[in-house]
Amino acid sequence: MFARYALIVLFLFVSPTLAAEPLPSWNDGASKTAIVEFVKLVTEEDSPDYVPPAERIAVFDNDGTLWAEKPAYSQLFYAVDRVKALAPSHPEWKDQQPFKGILDNDLESALAGGEEALMKIIMATHAGMTTDEFEAQVADWLETARHPETGKPFTGMVYQPMLEVLDYLRANGFKTFIVSGGGVELMRVFSEAVYGVPPEQVVGSSIKTEFQMRDGEPVLVKLPELNFIDDKAGKPVGINLHIGRRPIAAFGNSDGDLQMLQWSTSGEGPRLGVIVHHTDAEREWAYDRKSHVGKLDQALDEAPDRGWVVVDMKSDWEVIYPNGGQ
Repeated sequence: MFARYALIVLFLFVSPTLAAEPLPSWNDGASKTAIVEFVKLVTEEDSPDYVPPAERIAVFDNDGTLWAEKPAYSQLFYAVDRVKALAPSHPEWKDQQPFKGILDNDLESALAGGEEALMKIIMATHAGMTTDEFEAQVADWLETARHPETGKPFTGMVYQPMLEVLDYLRANGFKTFIVSGGGVELMRVFSEAVYGVPPEQVVGSSIKTEFQMRDGEPVLVKLPELNFIDDKAGKPVGINLHIGRRPIAAFGNSDGDLQMLQWSTSGEGPRLGVIVHHTDAEREWAYDRKSHVGKLDQALDEAPDRGWVVVDMKSDWEVIYPNGGQ
């Protein structure tokens, strides 16, 4: 009787530990091991490489690292829908690129003008309103918009294995930040609900904002003028400006994250650099060196010499999307 009771007690104490195994959607392998071993290294107090909680800063790119970026960035789909919604008030757009291409459902023609065309689209759809109005519009869009290829909500296109990394790091005393080339105010609408990252821990690109009084009420108005591009070499600058500490862990997926990875992993003490390599053409998309979105070339070449972990999405991840979604 006592032996049976002892086994029951043992089960009650042991089974939660087994259930709490870190990163359950990751297959066992070098990538998962590297992340788990790094966390142990910097959090165990008797470790010679122990890092105080205040210095446990981890930064994550968003597009292609935390959620899907194919066939185009989610923010572009928001802008496209806004162009169509605003078109009745702008009859001239039916003859002007890049707006004509959008209204004709010809995104390739709309974006043929490159960065200049993209900036025109962003300014026309993001500027002129208050920050509160913009936030409400984005929230409404996220409620109804669907990914053009999967039919999922855009917030359903997040990567379950990366959600687990975020949770695992926070459970071990890390503060997690998003550092993305995407628009900072758009990401802040959903970052806390989807990623557990509060708005004050999101760093991104922005257009200028101006304080105004409208009908006796103080508001912040978004202006049609570029403020900061948080991409490539801009990412370390944004981290320094908004976070004020050099991260000890950085996660990205493209050459747009190269400088963030270089800077984060070049400091003293233990460092972790992780690249999500899109290798799964069946469950997601397979792309790297020649992709127009999320190009991964130089960073992939530098990874071995710098000791960065290259996550093979096809072999390292048991599932891609939440709730067992592929």
